[in-house]
Amino acid sequence: MHKSRRTLMKAALAGAGVATLAPRQLFAAQQPAKAPFPYVQAKAFHIPPETTTEESGYFSLCEGRNGKIYVGTAAYGRNSYLVEFDPTTERMRIVLDTHKVVGQKTTGYAAQAKLHTRNFVGSSGKIYVGSKQGYLSQAELAAQKKGQKVPVYEGGYVLAYDPATDTTENFGMPMPLDKKLRAAGRTEGEGVIDVTADERRGLLYVITCEHQHWMLFDMRTNRYRELGPILKDQPNTIIDAQGRGTAITADYRVARYDPAKDRVSIDPLLVGGKPFAEFLGAKRVHPDWRITPDGRTAYLQLLDDLRMFRVDLTGAAGKPVMATNLGERIKGVHPDSRGSICLGPDGKVYSAIRIDNTTKFGTGYLHHLVRHDPKANRMEDLGVFAIRNPNFFDFKGPHAKNPDGSLRPRHGYHTLPDGTPTPLHVILAMIVARNGTIYATVLAPFTLLKIESIKAIR
Repeated sequence: MHKSRRTLMKAALAGAGVATLAPRQLFAAQQPAKAPFPYVQAKAFHIPPETTTEESGYFSLCEGRNGKIYVGTAAYGRNSYLVEFDPTTERMRIVLDTHKVVGQKTTGYAAQAKLHTRNFVGSSGKIYVGSKQGYLSQAELAAQKKGQKVPVYEGGYVLAYDPATDTTENFGMPMPLDKKLRAAGRTEGEGVIDVTADERRGLLYVITCEHQHWMLFDMRTNRYRELGPILKDQPNTIIDAQGRGTAITADYRVARYDPAKDRVSIDPLLVGGKPFAEFLGAKRVHPDWRITPDGRTAYLQLLDDLRMFRVDLTGAAGKPVMATNLGERIKGVHPDSRGSICLGPDGKVYSAIRIDNTTKFGTGYLHHLVRHDPKANRMEDLGVFAIRNPNFFDFKGPHAKNPDGSLRPRHGYHTLPDGTPTPLHVILAMIVARNGTIYATVLAPFTLLKIESIKAIR
């Protein structure tokens, strides 16, 4: 369904025209020394390297009700972890070891190699995540070409970590490689790309990956069942004010499950009277949305599109769902925005978006922090992410290796002509904490950024 992290990195380097050089070699000597844009200053913290293999993670980022920050990691071929960051002490610790929790010993392609889900915090304070497969290693690919068998991925797990008790629950596999899947020609189980908990009703909404089945888990019966519609790319479920689980279908309609009626409805998503897919005007991928505290409105963006949309979720089943185009978040080309849309306690909508650097101030890409003010109906570019403590990672030291001898990537940052380090490739997720502090994650090295120059407070 999606390209591997290594493929994406190669494509990104080629597309940006960036050589794999040391950070200070990534700009021409003749370029101006003053940035033509403001900076968003951030303090960087290296995620424990023992929790990754490619110095990466995905959408897995949240603030717990205890004020601590939780980040999911990916260790391809080995395992995945949930890491806790304490903003007070600025220390990190592993709080969830996926293989230990589920009792899995097999590694390689069979490993629970990623926590890719957006961390969902339930009303109880529990943090819900899901695991999924990684990629075949070079050795496994070579073995396959020789007709040899490689470890089979049996399926991903749904888990919940409780910071209050420092314990973890295992809700099992939503869609394991069982007789039913084998009869359908599948050769592996489904991973988990999203988990959303409706604890009041005892329900978990789960989206699988790679085929995006929409599943429902009943905590009273401990059983999963499929709700019906296939969803779009790497989507997420939100729960509206009427208690309906709501998600985007593969053809950009809105699917809603009403627990009171045990019924699924699928209705058109319209923008200015046009179906959403038609309004987009091109093939766009990975819709991502967040819901307002009152459950009446969602804000939506796509990975490769500049626009932001507001979606009205108050309508009845059987009626079109109306969305409003709020305009482009920023002017630019080749946008990339992943898991970054978030709502602040100031009532504003925040997003991180990468565009090509066409300013002639450095090369490569620039990651901007943008903010939409719903009251003023205004989009604001707050500036480019900047790292104020570049020594958080030794970019010039010996190149670290994984136990199998593979080099650990460290090419996710570059340096602008004024000496400012900034993310180069991908910001993976972003949240706003209850106190207004903005956090984001960056790959290679896998980094947690704490924004210090802007706060999302009233």
